Amino acid sequence: MPFSENDVLALDAVDPLARFRDAFDLPEGVIYLDGNSLGPLTKAAKRRVTETLEAEWGRGLIRSWNTAGWIDLPAKVGAKIAPLIGAAPGTVTAVDSTSINLFKVLAVALAKQPERRVILTEAGNFPTDVYIAGGLADLLDRGHEVRQVPAARLAEAMDDSVAVVMLTEVNYRIGARLDMRTLTAKAHAAGALVIWDLAHSAGAFPVDLAGACADFAVGCGYKYLNGGPGAPAFVYVAPKHPPGLKQPLHGWLGHQAPFDFAAGYQPADSIEAMRTGTPPILSMAALDAALEVFADVDLAAVKAKADRLFDIFTSILATRCPKLELLTPTEQNARGTQVSLRFPDAYPVMQALIARGVIGDFRQPDILRFGLTPLYVRHIDVWRAADILARIMESRAWDRPEFKVRAKVV
Repeated sequence: MPFSENDVLALDAVDPLARFRDAFDLPEGVIYLDGNSLGPLTKAAKRRVTETLEAEWGRGLIRSWNTAGWIDLPAKVGAKIAPLIGAAPGTVTAVDSTSINLFKVLAVALAKQPERRVILTEAGNFPTDVYIAGGLADLLDRGHEVRQVPAARLAEAMDDSVAVVMLTEVNYRIGARLDMRTLTAKAHAAGALVIWDLAHSAGAFPVDLAGACADFAVGCGYKYLNGGPGAPAFVYVAPKHPPGLKQPLHGWLGHQAPFDFAAGYQPADSIEAMRTGTPPILSMAALDAALEVFADVDLAAVKAKADRLFDIFTSILATRCPKLELLTPTEQNARGTQVSLRFPDAYPVMQALIARGVIGDFRQPDILRFGLTPLYVRHIDVWRAADILARIMESRAWDRPEFKVRAKVV
């Protein structure tokens, strides 16, 4: 039976995560369910960027590399991300983009497996991950193959031809979650190394890279970590891999002594070897400040609330919107913290929702996506969003010309 309005208001009244909502600068009259694409602005980030602009850059000028600690921001931010993904201290740094970091760790992993030629991934993985793997295979020109198989067949596809298993923990389209621990163990038993993409995991629920014995991981800073559009990404290298990894982008800040300006490249003997060029300080500062909200957040409580939000949202739609097909698994451990629904006219439905103040997003060809981000989304928000969506579907309010015009970014 669907939840009533009184039911969800009662849940909000006793919600232990309710206090975190005030950390975000949310616009009035908007229900924001797209934090799985871009997290909202935090008040701390807003203050920090202003301070970085006016005091550090404006008055400190180049001195701020030392006086404001700019040079150490990648390590500082990485240290804040590490506990969110179950990583040991000194194994994470914030640098570059997810795609560039994936290129780096994939190159390192393939170099460690010179006799193997297969990069195994899930069919339907995020396209850029597959593109990066294919591009690196072309660049190496040694016969590497990117092999894509359905999630259910990943384990059986791990044989002695596989060099690297490259997986995204939560599927971006449908929100299904892979079993990190089991698949990593299967890959290692087959002699393969494993890279996990945590773009839809970090900050959304507990991740345990160390417990799963993962080799490498990458992820972005602008979704659940709320670092802002284009925020720096992060990269993880397990301690079991020796220091001084020679990733292929030999930038000066990955050198063991960057300010010696040596003629030859010698990688740092720490996670700093994954650095390349000069960090983008304004966006790095925003991410650093945004991460403050996680200082005393229990990610198990975050996932528990996300599961309640899922139940509220989907129970209403199951009753009132039978034409919307739920794609996200109903089993709690088999999903992340989003809801994906299929409908032939998903794009105009989402535009009609946005016009009514409910922001989710659309994925080709027919998927409505909603991010359930418990630090700022209330139970009443998803109840109201589901009610608005149901009204749109019942009245066919989406079936208007203006809602069918495709924007450049969808």
